[in-house]
Amino acid sequence: QVQLLESGGGSVQAGDSLRLSCVASGRTFSSYVMSWFRQAPGKEREFVASISNGGLVIHYADSVKGRFAISRDNAKNTVYLQMSSLKPENTAVYYCAAKIVLRSGSYDAQQSYDYWGQGTQVTVSS
Repeated sequence: QVQLLESGGGSVQAGDSLRLSCVASGRTFSSYVMSWFRQAPGKEREFVASISNGGLVIHYADSVKGRFAISRDNAKNTVYLQMSSLKPENTAVYYCAAKIVLRSGSYDAQQSYDYWGQGTQVTVSS
């Protein structure tokens, strides 16, 4: 069992930056692909970014490429999402998710993930 706890959300102005963190419980963090998803008001939850268990393979949604950066520190059981040049349309609840590395399923599909955090709110005003 893995528990995920996100932090770092808040209310910012357009163009600002934020760094989200997600700390995982347990001693097998390095066995999980870690990802960030988000859900804006009235919309479906969508993929944002993922990072392989060793940190070498990274994927981004097209809408955040060049502005967001995902990273992980396996020694600290933590995955990060550095968000820059934030836009009002980035307003959403951001969720951290963990997928056992050997489990089948696409990195950008919600149903591939085994564990989810509670989410952290990011609000970007113009």
